[in-house]
Amino acid sequence: MTLDSFRSHVQPIIEPVARAGIRIGLTPNSCTIFAFIAAICGGIAFYFNQVIFGLFCVLLNSIFDAIDGAIAREVGEDGTKGDFLDHTLDRYADIFLICGIFAGPLCSWEIGVFALVGVFMSSYMGTQAQAIGVGRFYGGVLGRADRLVLLLIGALATILIPAGVFGLTPLAIVLLIFGILGNITAVQRFLHVWKQVK
Repeated sequence: MTLDSFRSHVQPIIEPVARAGIRIGLTPNSCTIFAFIAAICGGIAFYFNQVIFGLFCVLLNSIFDAIDGAIAREVGEDGTKGDFLDHTLDRYADIFLICGIFAGPLCSWEIGVFALVGVFMSSYMGTQAQAIGVGRFYGGVLGRADRLVLLLIGALATILIPAGVFGLTPLAIVLLIFGILGNITAVQRFLHVWKQVK
């Protein structure tokens, strides 16, 4: 993932936020659930073309998604159960956000389905590597952090340029990018795992 390479640079920002979250009673699982709720609200907002509120919800989703793992590490609860919950709700969050965009007036369903295929195949390849014993692998050109940043940029651009470009809203262009780069990422992950399997 492109943005994962900057993880060490943002840790000094995330860790104090995580500690503040612990002080007000946040747990890793509660952050995961809050991120999921924000994604549901974001999808609904995009469906009704309320892009400003959708942008706010994606921002909340990004914040809670970033700190749930940091809180888990701080309190020593970074185990399999929380990881399983996080990955499950992340996939549902992807569904709500992407479907909210293409089920409403912001994007065609063809581009939306293409985006879903890219997102889910890239995610599947990452977890399937672990399932067959190669170990979890999330390399490639497009990861979840990248997608969230692109959604934020796309939502902001849609607010600023509602007419879009070449007949596509900026959010539709973002979903097109999800489809293209997501499928490229799936192929990259497949090839990586294929070389490891004997």
